[in-house]
Amino acid sequence: MTDTESPIEERVGDVLRDREATVAVAESCTGGLIGSLLTDVPGSSEYFDRSLVTYSYDAKLEELAVTREALDSEGAVSEPVARQMARGVRDRAGTTWGVSTTGIAGPTGGTDVKPAGTVFIGIARAGPWDSGQSAAAVRRYEFDGSRTEIKRRIAEQALLDLLAAIEDGAP
Repeated sequence: MTDTESPIEERVGDVLRDREATVAVAESCTGGLIGSLLTDVPGSSEYFDRSLVTYSYDAKLEELAVTREALDSEGAVSEPVARQMARGVRDRAGTTWGVSTTGIAGPTGGTDVKPAGTVFIGIARAGPWDSGQSAAAVRRYEFDGSRTEIKRRIAEQALLDLLAAIEDGAP
């Protein structure tokens, strides 16, 4: 962010408001931080619906309809789970956009394949009914730092990914 650039949560809010779009968030490793950032912006109730903190497997199953198969075969920190989380929160909330985060904030819990700092961020867009334009995309990132720093970086990256998707018109 440059000295003259607004914080990412304000930029996201501005573009959502301008496009009369809405967003809901499914957070695992960020524990509600994205929802907190979004609601730091006055007037965010115009576009922000909810943030579901779905930390456990059961929460992902019950609140977002993430499949047992995806959790069993890939684990919670995976592309398929992030995609299902983003779609699930979008559809449960009935919003234009769904955002998800699932990762390992550290400092422990990582593996050689998924070290601490690994996260999958999902972005899902709802197209008009019968248009075939609903879509979801997931990106994997790895961040360094303390647990708090990693969580903050993930939350900000999720908002950057959302902003890019809104501006491009597709996740």
